[in-house]
Amino acid sequence: MAIEWYPGHMTAAMRRMEKDLPLVDLVIELLDARIPISSKNPKLDSLVKGKKKIIVLNKADLADPKFTEEWVKVLKKKYEFVIPMDSRSKKGMTEVKKAAGIVLQEKRERDKKKGIAARPIKTMIAGIPNVGKSTFINSFVGKVTAKTGNKPGVTRGNQWIRISQDLNLLDTPGVLWPKFDDQAVGYKLASYGAIADHVFDEGDVAFTAIGYMKKYYCNALSERYKIENVSEMDNLAILTQIGINKKLLKKGAEVDFSRASHMLLEDLRSGRLGRISLDDPFEQED
Repeated sequence: MAIEWYPGHMTAAMRRMEKDLPLVDLVIELLDARIPISSKNPKLDSLVKGKKKIIVLNKADLADPKFTEEWVKVLKKKYEFVIPMDSRSKKGMTEVKKAAGIVLQEKRERDKKKGIAARPIKTMIAGIPNVGKSTFINSFVGKVTAKTGNKPGVTRGNQWIRISQDLNLLDTPGVLWPKFDDQAVGYKLASYGAIADHVFDEGDVAFTAIGYMKKYYCNALSERYKIENVSEMDNLAILTQIGINKKLLKKGAEVDFSRASHMLLEDLRSGRLGRISLDDPFEQED
């Protein structure tokens, strides 16, 4: 099953971002730490070319820490600032503000040499749907200024937020790209809630997620769903056993695969299965 989701508001959002970029000094791009490559919009780098950028690996508290540590090394080959973060607890925010301060100081020195009066640094917050931009902004500001939600598409329009006399933030809607060249990307985005649930089959996505998890996280499946010998079972058998053990049954004791799939995806997204990453940094080529 091919997964694509690019509603009309995303086209409009990309146009607004492009229009606002000349006003922006810094871009903070949020990636999902569990899928940092799959959650990276390939159009954004070309769109913001020439702008200073900070990469934030958000939801790091839900990601495999060994994978996150390796992803930081991989991404730092291309980007100066790569910072793991948990926006809900604000862990990592000090490092983000420090990086923004470095950019601010560089900008002030450039402006001073040009004889330009000091003005606030303007920072765009960008990322895919449901990556936690609004939670990040609220943590950055220290109070609720942006609407949050656990479904994609909460933020629909650009919004400037004044932080201080030195800093303004631009909140932007979550934006995907029109076509996934690799369908594995679509499945991983769907697994972590970046794609609206109504546009894909949860059974297909859960089935595929189990396949990814079997490489490193058999124990997580075994412990959460009380299944023995997970590594020796195929994906369908695992999903079937989840339904049986969790008593997700239809009449006649038949497994309700819809409910079993939904449970697995909710457990994966929430962290109830543990800290699981689906993008493997050890498979990346230099």
